[in-house]
Amino acid sequence: MREIVTIQVGNYANFIGSHFWNFQDELLGLAESPESDQVFKNHSLDMDVLYRTGETQQGLLTYTPRMVSVNFQGSLGSVSSRGSLYNQTPAKSLDVMTWKGKVTTHASEPLRRNLFLQSLSEEEQELVGQANDLDNVNNNSQAEIQDKDIVECLESDVQYWTDFSKVHYHPQSLYELSGLWADQDFDNYGLGKEAFCGHQHGEEIDDRLRFFIEECDHIQGIQCVVDDSGGFSGLSAMFLESIADEYPNVPVLLYNARNPSLHMDSKGRKQAISRNLHDAVSFSRLSELCKLIIPVGLPSLSGSRASQFLSIKDEKPYHSSAVYASALHSFSLPFRMKQSGPSAESICTSGALDMYGIVQMLAGQTRQNMVTILDVAMPAPSLSDRAQQSFLGNLQPLTPDVAADVEDFHAVETMSIHGAVTSGSQRASINEVKDAVEAAYDNSVTRPKFSHLSASTCPLPIPLPFPLIFGKMVGQHGELLETPISGSSYRGSLEVHSIPMATRLRSSTAVLPFLESKLGNLRRFGIERGALGAPLLQSWGFGKDEVEDLGEVLSKMVMTLKPYPQYSSDSD
Repeated sequence: MREIVTIQVGNYANFIGSHFWNFQDELLGLAESPESDQVFKNHSLDMDVLYRTGETQQGLLTYTPRMVSVNFQGSLGSVSSRGSLYNQTPAKSLDVMTWKGKVTTHASEPLRRNLFLQSLSEEEQELVGQANDLDNVNNNSQAEIQDKDIVECLESDVQYWTDFSKVHYHPQSLYELSGLWADQDFDNYGLGKEAFCGHQHGEEIDDRLRFFIEECDHIQGIQCVVDDSGGFSGLSAMFLESIADEYPNVPVLLYNARNPSLHMDSKGRKQAISRNLHDAVSFSRLSELCKLIIPVGLPSLSGSRASQFLSIKDEKPYHSSAVYASALHSFSLPFRMKQSGPSAESICTSGALDMYGIVQMLAGQTRQNMVTILDVAMPAPSLSDRAQQSFLGNLQPLTPDVAADVEDFHAVETMSIHGAVTSGSQRASINEVKDAVEAAYDNSVTRPKFSHLSASTCPLPIPLPFPLIFGKMVGQHGELLETPISGSSYRGSLEVHSIPMATRLRSSTAVLPFLESKLGNLRRFGIERGALGAPLLQSWGFGKDEVEDLGEVLSKMVMTLKPYPQYSSDSD
């Protein structure tokens, strides 16, 4: 087994992570359910890659994500940072008290659980009662909470990422930055650096990660989801720097995410300069600390071609994060496919890869480009003959500022397709997927220099707390219908039970506009003589030489894909 440790840093990253772990939990539940489709029972995915087994002090076995989450204090809503499995109580303070006067303690009331979390609690109580052979298990309250009410509740009021999480976490997983609240100023890179270095946050976060890594037998890598829109990018950079020092041989795959709702705020010129500089220094610094970086976060996900069959509300992180989490689940499937023997071929999966393999494939070729574009088809179209030509065309970028229709004869890509369907809603076999993709490439004007295909017959399961984001053209099993379904324009887990997915990671010159924008903003506002943002960068803790080094990093990225001398970052 080749373990993966997952890191989620920042509020939006944890929204993505919450959906991601819900998918995994749904797969675990469906694999054990006698009523589930056979495709979920034989998915040939090794869940131990992402999960760890443990035991409570009472001797109960646990199975929890191998994950470290970092977020604001108070960001867990009604959920305890210690989780609910181990029933640990916080240690009492042993500080010596020199004050002789009266001491008053003010404690806020715990937040009330929403209908979804209430239903989870009652289900667990019912299971405990059944395990203890209790005759008086109260099922009345459970019957009162209907799935329809839960879906409507979540759709109208999700404030915290834990509001829709159905997963149990280990006490070492959930870390809150004590003293740092969501309503405080935490909107730039410098504040994140200070937060990591101060209040022992850095040491405590490192210890959390060390706990998970040291129990791994053969770790294949770390997948890190980062909310890079504010101070969390600076905090993440410090965290990743620590990881690079302590685990230099462990590859890090960085999923750099941006909440589309941030683009909806109108800003003045000063704020625009600050944001552009922040984006440039954040991307430059983070890219130095990983083996592969996948920037995602369209300014308007709802208006993009990636959501042509979806009904997204950009102002709701609960909505947009579900799409990014679906893509993360899809492209990471090869990391946990069970390996067949040299002469054996699985009928459920094909094209397994580990994290090192995908890094070498995309960033280790002659071009050495480590900035990867993520494309998605959600749901993936049918593989029927008449749809083959449009199959590749349905893959649309979640990476911003990507050039369209670029001819790049040195492009390298890896595609992951799972749960594909043929005509109607018939499940496609692995061989049918391979044949359809090859036919699509043959009919394409250009094809990459190298491509890899990973395939699985297991579709993306849609758990109950998934948002109402499917449009009228999406059927119960994710098939794209010829005529729209009458009724509500918004459909969720009660109407759509699973969907086929296709994602593609590609190393291509199409990412040049994204990189050139970062480099241009850093030079214009931070490096050139008299740059308006130079004092701002200084206030974030960047000296002149360090800023020029960041520019050089971006310049080399551009020159890797477009090797012309005018992209040198040296100032005049």
